[in-house]
Amino acid sequence: MNGIEMKKYGILLIGCGHIGTQHIEGIYYRDNINVYAVVDTNLEKAKLTAKKYNAKHFGTDYHEFISSPEVDIVIIATYTSTHLLILKDSLANGKHVLCEKPIAGNLEDGIEFRDLVKNTKQKVLVALVLRHNTSYNTMKKLIDDGEIGELKIVRVSHSHHSTDWERDKALLADCSPVVDCGVHYFDVMQWFTGSKIVEVSGFGNKTEADAPRNNYTFSTVKLDNGCIGFFEAGWGNTIATLNVKEFIGTKGRITLTMRDNRVSDREEGDLISIYYHEGREYRTLNVDSEYKNMYGQIETLIDMIENDSPGSPTMDEVFEAFYVTIKADEAINNSTVIKL
Repeated sequence: MNGIEMKKYGILLIGCGHIGTQHIEGIYYRDNINVYAVVDTNLEKAKLTAKKYNAKHFGTDYHEFISSPEVDIVIIATYTSTHLLILKDSLANGKHVLCEKPIAGNLEDGIEFRDLVKNTKQKVLVALVLRHNTSYNTMKKLIDDGEIGELKIVRVSHSHHSTDWERDKALLADCSPVVDCGVHYFDVMQWFTGSKIVEVSGFGNKTEADAPRNNYTFSTVKLDNGCIGFFEAGWGNTIATLNVKEFIGTKGRITLTMRDNRVSDREEGDLISIYYHEGREYRTLNVDSEYKNMYGQIETLIDMIENDSPGSPTMDEVFEAFYVTIKADEAINNSTVIKL
């Protein structure tokens, strides 16, 4: 690199569960990454993760490592209820942060999270992975280029059949499906339209007697440009896995079928299908896209650190999507329509 040594960023991963291991798996081998420590309340899980991904240290208490000068970036991959506390400790120790979504489980904590980020010199990126997904960026450009005319309807179903109900119950105890996953898709709706969500409503239900809250939620939204959308999410033993991503405009529609859901030709990547009403024609695109581009998020955070870039999404965009999820959850629980 013309005699300039590449900066190596020391990583502290907090949370070695499903999403935490996905984060570290996508970055540990990169030339500019050094995994300093991994932490989990389950010591054996932390030890295994450290061994697998070549971390220098492991343990059950992040306070043992967070003040180390060898740590530059903290990845927060814990339950939602802990995000604000760990953010505070990270910023107090001068660390940059990549935090899993959602930022909080309630509005008060979400406001405090946002204000901390906006008033610190440290860089904080919230992990809305679709912003770093090649397929979603491709669809965004198609819509911006007018391929389907004006975007009028967004249809999103993102539910899964539970194979580990105890794990899913723990997630539900933390926050509802609309808060946990809705931040991604409400952000996409606003990102794709350049408009704001101004109204939310919806309904929910329990399919499991021991679910700590509704394990199925269906949210409807209106945006200030006239576009409407829905977001369906649910986890349960009797709920089928369903993945629908459809964007309907005045001239046609765009449908995304992810690689794993293709009937054939999965080696080609994600399938984007564009239907044009005029001529009744279809166009298909094969996109080599990584669904959860973890290194792409770290690259974005590093660019924020090194070049003072605003990041994607910005903290304001993150909070706007989060706010919609909180109000959608409120609308579902109270069977009402809420104007934002």
